[in-house]
Amino acid sequence: MSLLLISGPMLHAQDWFKTSTSSGAASIRIAVADFKPLSSDPQTVPFKHTFDTTLYNDLANAGIFDVVSKSLQPQATPGAPAEISLAQWSAAPSSAAMVAFGGFSVQGGRIVCNGFLFDAKNTQYPQVLAKQYNEAASEDSARQVAHRFADEIIFRLGGGTPGIAETKIYYVKMGGGNKEIWAMDYDGANQHPVTHLGTISISPRIAPDNSRLAFSSLGKHGFQIRMYSLLLNRMVSFPEAGGTNLSPAWSPNGKDIAYSSSRTGDPEIWIADSNGGLSRRITSFRGPDVSPVYNPKTGAQIAWVSGRTGLPQIYIMDADGSAVQRMTDGGYASSPSWSPNGQFLAFAWNRKYGPGAPGGQDIYVMEIATKRWIQLTHDQGPCDFPSWSPDGRHIVYASTANGRTGQNKIWTMLADGTQKHELTGAGADMPNWSWK
Repeated sequence: MSLLLISGPMLHAQDWFKTSTSSGAASIRIAVADFKPLSSDPQTVPFKHTFDTTLYNDLANAGIFDVVSKSLQPQATPGAPAEISLAQWSAAPSSAAMVAFGGFSVQGGRIVCNGFLFDAKNTQYPQVLAKQYNEAASEDSARQVAHRFADEIIFRLGGGTPGIAETKIYYVKMGGGNKEIWAMDYDGANQHPVTHLGTISISPRIAPDNSRLAFSSLGKHGFQIRMYSLLLNRMVSFPEAGGTNLSPAWSPNGKDIAYSSSRTGDPEIWIADSNGGLSRRITSFRGPDVSPVYNPKTGAQIAWVSGRTGLPQIYIMDADGSAVQRMTDGGYASSPSWSPNGQFLAFAWNRKYGPGAPGGQDIYVMEIATKRWIQLTHDQGPCDFPSWSPDGRHIVYASTANGRTGQNKIWTMLADGTQKHELTGAGADMPNWSWK
């Protein structure tokens, strides 16, 4: 996809840039046939409906396909390669370049699914992909099988970039005066609590290997970095420090955690190993330094928010605290998130100046090398806490139309600001997309 980036000081300086996650090619027109039911088990019909709907939505959400409307597809429902007439699918009105199809059944309490991807224009060797799945039958299994088949298709046709259909989003769920950490699938399905601490927990950050979840939680010694093991399904130890300790961030190798700590009186950026040991301070300026995030491509740089010159601005530095560089040049900037390819920063910004509609807090993306930026949200109320998907094609964020924090919802959009839609109801905040 393309990003229209604007140089802040130059109102007319516009240019088009490609994200490295895009091939720059036109969208692939793909038809997603409803799978053929292959058994009379009463669970086949409802689970196949879940599978068909999930597969269609995953491919439509991928950002690289022009998905053929169901109303334009042939009436046939091919369940196997011998049953498909590619001429039907490649001809108008479907005009598909690719066709995903297959058979789905529930047999003896298990889902058996055979999925195929065929090149509709290649009549001699049309098969691109063939996969078989066999899982214990459940609604969730039907959805997960569809996610896996969608990711196979996206990987094969998306330039080798893994799909995101099996990724998770961790977030803060407000309720009963508390804030707990919850998780959901990338598409908003399967929302469920992770913590049950009965206090205020914020800023969830999932480890690169999905094994642990770091966050900040309010206890008798103020806000401290806490750690939850997703392998053990319980809290694990992380040493407390003096002052307020907020906004943990994992290094891409999972060995270090950067966070903000006021143990010396002024909030500064500290780094500890992933067990909380060997902590050292890497900033030492008057004014708050918070919200660090590693460059996920290299691990060699950190972006963060500093109030050293007044209102909060986005900065980057080397991971040892050297080579400090200010990125934003005014307004109120917060919540940086570094794109997986290392080239862009997404963040919340109330610019208060310049072109467009600078008067609200919106989500922006800045190209680090040039500091040119694009505004992704408009007239949606205050927007905050952007987080990139691991394929770099999507950004999740929090927004509230009426400006009341308790009414925040989590939204997702493509990284060029299109295809915005809600993932949660009110009371959800601070989303963090898993690394894989």
